[in-house]
Amino acid sequence: MTPVDRRTFLKGVGIASVASVTSTAAFASAAAPGVVLPANAPTWKRTPCRLCGVGCGLLVGIEGGRAVAVKGDPDSPVSKGLACVKGYNSVQALYGRDRIRQAMVRRDGKLVPAPMHEAYDLVAQQIKETIRLHGKDSVAMYGSAQWTIADSYVASKLFKGGLGTNNLDTSARLYAGSASAGLRSSFGLDGALGCYEDMDHADTFVLWDINLAETDPVLFSRMLARRRANPAVRIVTVSTRTARTEYAADQALLCAPHSTLAIANAICGELVAREWVNRDFLDRHVAFKRGKTDIGNGAADGGLILENPINATWSEYVAFLTDFTPDQVQAVSGLSVANIRWLASLYGDPMRRVMSVWGRSVNQDVRGTWTNNALYNIHLLVGKLAAPGNGAFAITGQPSNGGAPHDAGTLTGTLPRGRVEDEADRRRAAEIWGVPVERLDPTPSAPLLSMFRQLERGDIRFLWIQATDPMMSLPNLDRYRRAAARTGAFVVVSEAYATPTTDVADVVLPAAMWFEREGIFINVERRAQYFQQMVVPPGDATSDAWQMIEVARRLDLASLFPYEPRSHLDVVWDEYSRFHTDSASSLPPLAELRAQAGLQWPYVDGHETRWRYSAEHDPAADSAHGAFDFYGHDDHRAWIWLRPQEPAAEVPDRTYPFWLT
Repeated sequence: MTPVDRRTFLKGVGIASVASVTSTAAFASAAAPGVVLPANAPTWKRTPCRLCGVGCGLLVGIEGGRAVAVKGDPDSPVSKGLACVKGYNSVQALYGRDRIRQAMVRRDGKLVPAPMHEAYDLVAQQIKETIRLHGKDSVAMYGSAQWTIADSYVASKLFKGGLGTNNLDTSARLYAGSASAGLRSSFGLDGALGCYEDMDHADTFVLWDINLAETDPVLFSRMLARRRANPAVRIVTVSTRTARTEYAADQALLCAPHSTLAIANAICGELVAREWVNRDFLDRHVAFKRGKTDIGNGAADGGLILENPINATWSEYVAFLTDFTPDQVQAVSGLSVANIRWLASLYGDPMRRVMSVWGRSVNQDVRGTWTNNALYNIHLLVGKLAAPGNGAFAITGQPSNGGAPHDAGTLTGTLPRGRVEDEADRRRAAEIWGVPVERLDPTPSAPLLSMFRQLERGDIRFLWIQATDPMMSLPNLDRYRRAAARTGAFVVVSEAYATPTTDVADVVLPAAMWFEREGIFINVERRAQYFQQMVVPPGDATSDAWQMIEVARRLDLASLFPYEPRSHLDVVWDEYSRFHTDSASSLPPLAELRAQAGLQWPYVDGHETRWRYSAEHDPAADSAHGAFDFYGHDDHRAWIWLRPQEPAAEVPDRTYPFWLT
């Protein structure tokens, strides 16, 4: 197949976009316009799509050692044979002319080709010398929400178990940090409450400022299919703008940016005032909490803000809601009193199964965690969650936002299935990794933006970046580009194509892409999905995990990684599963993942868990606590938080008249 440059690729994507909405054909060519596909039928191999967090199933056609075509996998429980334009055109990304095929090292101000062993030696030498001169916390890694489980786990083991530093964070902090924090604060654990199957049972879908028709069209198609099968089903959107999803909705409501939290509180107030709450559910399964307020807008340096929850009462919660009457919230949000009350009636109807869905607009709000809490509060008040068709679901935009960064220990304060502050968690990690427990630092280090501020100050002097482009995605880019380029900073980048981040690198390592390696992703419904290596990566490109292992061996840490290239995933998954031995987090065996199109954890005695915390569906839920057991919290209750509306960091004015949402 003829190589394509990115301009031709983008033109092809545009043509395929039109075809995807005008044709039912589930086949897309990986060739540029005018290129003829091979005449022989390709061999089809199964994989999950890695281009968002949904985890659709694809079949990739392999011909002559190259990926040449894509179609939807009819056996996928996620997508049921469908795919979106990104999935159909995904294989074209393998064959760009500007693909990075060999390592590059900066000499005399320019990146020049170098053998891989020489690049690995240089990276290891820089880590050793930086730690010798400046201490273990002068080195850091910034990883990716597109990391596989193996990438995430190896990074955690290398930096926290090998080097003894917690300076490890990922781009999941940007995409899904608040979604994860919202789950943990409301329910005690990360991981979705329900699953995509809720879409096959719900009577009403409330989409909170998420344009599913364009961002996650396969999921939206399941909602449309549900409505076609049952004309009584309603799709309602509450959004800051009109997009394609609004055109397909039964009711499209517009609101002001940064007002979802206030609207959610107003709905809760209406549910209470009209006595639509499920008092039995509340009495058995819910506690009320206050947290810190006036916490700023993320501009301050340092660690994350600790919650320190304070007990509250039902009466205090009711009093708190008096600040969010429909009239007051109409002034803040622009959403009418009548529409606020109508939304409350949807949730309050005991005969109606309601699924709420939200995504990046909610999660990336300056009060994203609080807004997640407030949306969960609605469902908790009426007892509509963790049951077929009743669910609250946060969609995140990257393939490993569904588990790898948080659960493999690749956020600054985390260990695999644990926290660095927790002595028992540190001892478990030390035992599994075979390192002294004293090597594991009990103090969380600086999260993402503070990490880059430390690079700017010179506190961090070595930074390894994999599979993400912070010199394009971070705020205040100029300051961090200057920081990376300053004398004394050493930046390593693992990438498949040149980016603004490789422009500032001292070493660039060629990365294998999705079809060119073996791995496991976990999507946003907690579904672990295996994919096999289908084609050989170009040149010296290899997986992110194996690059770290090669460097670890040069750091005298070979004993931590007794892996072989062809079998390292088996060993990594076995180790990773040792952190997940309880029924609340148990993982499926790798052999079963290889045989099926994904399995949801917790996976106990050969059975998936579709709805967590439900005694009927979740083997970890103890029926002694009733129909639900929110075992993530020590009190076995879900927590309703009293989250106030606080102003945005900035609002439009005459000079800057637009909201950027």
